[in-house]
Amino acid sequence: MKRQDFRFTDRLRVRWSEVDMQKIVFNGHYLNYFDSAVAGYWRALALPYEATMAQLQGDLFVRKATLEYVGSARYDEICEVGLRCSRIGNSSMVFTAALFRGDECLVHGELVYVFADPHSQTSRPVPQALRDALEAFEAGQAMFKLQLGDWSDLGAAAQPIRHAVFVQEQKIPAALEWDSADTVCLHALASNRMGSAVATGRLAVLAAGQSKIGRMAVLPALRGSGIGRAILLALVGAARDRGDNRVLLHAQTSAQGFYLRAGFVARGPVFDEAGVAHQELVLLLR
Repeated sequence: MKRQDFRFTDRLRVRWSEVDMQKIVFNGHYLNYFDSAVAGYWRALALPYEATMAQLQGDLFVRKATLEYVGSARYDEICEVGLRCSRIGNSSMVFTAALFRGDECLVHGELVYVFADPHSQTSRPVPQALRDALEAFEAGQAMFKLQLGDWSDLGAAAQPIRHAVFVQEQKIPAALEWDSADTVCLHALASNRMGSAVATGRLAVLAAGQSKIGRMAVLPALRGSGIGRAILLALVGAARDRGDNRVLLHAQTSAQGFYLRAGFVARGPVFDEAGVAHQELVLLLR
């Protein structure tokens, strides 16, 4: 089994509490590694697990888990878990998993899930939408669609995301979150293969040659999946196409690294905005 057999990999570092008296990872922890990678796999599919299962009116239950031990991981080693959906039956799905240290496969196995009624736990056929999403991911296809448009077109889908992130999660007063600028901004919206909106942002014109990105929001379950970066790049691209020479934004200091990695540069002191520490960042386009 090779790392290139897997489109999805999840990186981990072995913790002290996972090593046994033989100074190697205790055998039961490998199953936990695989199970944790499953959460990352759903993130890579742009499917928030809980919301997706509720939408499909079902849930996944483990039917069987098998492991085969070839080698052993040790404390503080960096490893990667490869995971792929290798077979979809009528109501079951088989995931092949493997733990690698570099290119060396240490442990591999299978996780068999059954799609079932969440209350009675009786099996149901795998919904076609879920089947299509899994097959599309393993075929290397994009897992979300990105749209640019007016608030009148995208606002109904973007509003619940912003409410969940800014009002509910970050406790920003709703009166500060909603403003009249929405009606004149260009908005970006990312939707997954189930048709659910998962991320948004907006671009406002400030002055000749300058615009501002704001209201960047990604549902918590999908952060780190690359969707936020896609929203950001789409808005930067729109500013560039419009002929702007710079884009600025007010980033929460906790998210500053995300924008710095995209080429933005900090400007000026940290300041308070809606009770949250922010930093102004700028990206030169010309």
